[in-house]
Amino acid sequence: MTTTAELLKGAAELFPDEVVTQAHVRHLELPLGAGKFALITLDNGLDHTKPTTFGPQSLANLNTAIDQVEKEAADGEIVGVGITGKPFIFAVGADLKGVELLKRHEDALAIGKGGHDVFKRLSALAVPTFAYYNGAAMGGGVEVGLHCSYRTVSKAVPAFSLPEVFLGLVPGWGGCTLLPNLIGADRAVSVIIENSLNQNKQLKGKQVFELGIADAIFEGADFLEQSLAWTASVLKGDTEVVRPEVDRGEAWDQAVERGRFIADGKVHGAAPAAYRALDIIAGARNGDLRQGFDAEDQALADLIMGGELRAGIYAFNLVQKRGKRPAGAPDKNLARPVSKVGVVGAGLMASQLALLFARRLEVPVVLTDIDQERIDKGVGYVHGEIDKLLAKGRVSNDKANRLKALVSGSLDKAAAFGDADFVIEAVFEEMGVKQQVFAEVEAVVGPDTILATNTSSLSVSEMASKLQHPERVVGFHFFNPVAVLPLLEIVRGEKTDDASLATAFGVAKKLKKTAVLVKDAPAFVVNRILTRFMGEIQNVIDEGTPVEVAEKAIEPLGLPMSPLVLLELVGPAIGLHVSETLHGAFPDRFKVSENLAAVVKAGKRGFYVYDSGKPELDPEVAALLKQGDVELTEEQVRERVLDAVAQEIGLMLDEGVVAEAQDIDLCLITGAGWPFHLGGITPYLDREGVSERVNGKRFLAPGVASVPA
Repeated sequence: MTTTAELLKGAAELFPDEVVTQAHVRHLELPLGAGKFALITLDNGLDHTKPTTFGPQSLANLNTAIDQVEKEAADGEIVGVGITGKPFIFAVGADLKGVELLKRHEDALAIGKGGHDVFKRLSALAVPTFAYYNGAAMGGGVEVGLHCSYRTVSKAVPAFSLPEVFLGLVPGWGGCTLLPNLIGADRAVSVIIENSLNQNKQLKGKQVFELGIADAIFEGADFLEQSLAWTASVLKGDTEVVRPEVDRGEAWDQAVERGRFIADGKVHGAAPAAYRALDIIAGARNGDLRQGFDAEDQALADLIMGGELRAGIYAFNLVQKRGKRPAGAPDKNLARPVSKVGVVGAGLMASQLALLFARRLEVPVVLTDIDQERIDKGVGYVHGEIDKLLAKGRVSNDKANRLKALVSGSLDKAAAFGDADFVIEAVFEEMGVKQQVFAEVEAVVGPDTILATNTSSLSVSEMASKLQHPERVVGFHFFNPVAVLPLLEIVRGEKTDDASLATAFGVAKKLKKTAVLVKDAPAFVVNRILTRFMGEIQNVIDEGTPVEVAEKAIEPLGLPMSPLVLLELVGPAIGLHVSETLHGAFPDRFKVSENLAAVVKAGKRGFYVYDSGKPELDPEVAALLKQGDVELTEEQVRERVLDAVAQEIGLMLDEGVVAEAQDIDLCLITGAGWPFHLGGITPYLDREGVSERVNGKRFLAPGVASVPA
């Protein structure tokens, strides 16, 4: 029979680049005369901002530490064992760098069993065990604590989650089995399924305590000292930990069904991880931990060898690494300081931008528009949003007052922008209007002031062509809602210089946006792909395919919303405008739908009404539709749409719109909410064989977002 040590030694050979976590054991005397206590501290030896993870060697080190305390506990030398992390970080789970390299199912199974074999030794010790969540805890970091008898959490914990489903895995080292048995199935579904599929929503320390995951909560400043004092009180019997009884009746089944409803709404059955997790939660109802752990091992191995996880890790790395080091960005030392921002326009988008600049840069922001009423409305919007932040406790009263004082408006562009370092326009999407605005602004600003445009589809080069200094014009394309979507497409015009571009990237970083360098091409990246995608849906509807068939055809992708619901979010008028722009540039591939034009002309905000509580085709829109007699099946629609998208991406890469396919995926994930389990779009097209069918080659090399050959 293979021992845990042998299992981990074999797995370690597959993780050559593991950042190894040490498990240091030290002994101390607990307060109140409670006795000698062993404390295990997890530390990877890096600076305190670097996460602590569990790879095979790290698990082996923890296993060795448990060997030591197990003997001490059996010999009566200690009264308890605790586990905690280095300052600010408890542990953030499995080492995914190694997981994505695994090629065999048995190796993946070994990882699951190895984690279980080590962690469950904590619950088998002859003395009580305590987890002290002193900092960020995710995945396996949460799970190692679940195997302990008791848990405390710091109020200062900024992030606590089981994010595996978000990445295409299940919490496979005890999370799916232990958590529902600790806090009940419904709360466990919220943590494992709902939060994970809600863009990996994190819990704060207080929420961890309120959910019942932790038995006590203490301030961050003296968290460990307070936790040890509480531990002593528990061991002496002065403090009794009472947990609510878990409802194992109908409420358990209802919780699992709620989870399936959430998963259906988010991934539409297209991604298996959430459903595998729910199956394990359902099976954990009887409290049989061994059965649950075995199910976790099998699910973990199956999913590790599947495409969803590889795409999920790929997407995670794009956001966490490539998104923070933009490809092609100029030397940051060329960037000029920005101490004042001007915003041309005071509509909703302009007001959202003003709020963002004020909050992130904390510099004066001035809005202008064609009349005082519009300006007052824009400034009022910003002030109102700051008041909402104050009411929610997101900012202090002093901070709210300072932010509101930073935002003002003026009809006089010279007075407003004369000393501004960065001016962005957010006016009507028409070339002549934008050229006029920039001409007016250039006449009143300094020679180094950056002129940025929030255009969604127009040429930045053409916009700058009539200016004396076109080199300082840059595209700065945000996505709506500005506060939610991280992407910022930074567009380099034909004459944009490095200093202006570097300044734009510097501002983007301070705005906490994911910046991607984009060539000045029609509709840039996201809008071009989405317009081709939704354009083909519109084309098949125009040709005669029923709306419901065209919409349902895309469900296997597991997108967050259907194409026509997305069109409603974007706005039919904007969708029509972008399609007209792209039709002008590429008339053979982008058509302008007469039906969409009719919907816009009729003033409809979308194709659906929601009177019944779910989307149904608006009868007035149905009456407007003029369709041909070519009716396609769902499969035919899906193939046609995916072929079109693959062709467009191939052409964009040939044109150099972005540096690599990875930038396409990063843009779709952060700018259009494309799901992590797809990895953007190119891994899916590769996996389904569409890339080779259309372009004769894959977008990504084998092993990138896929199982290595």
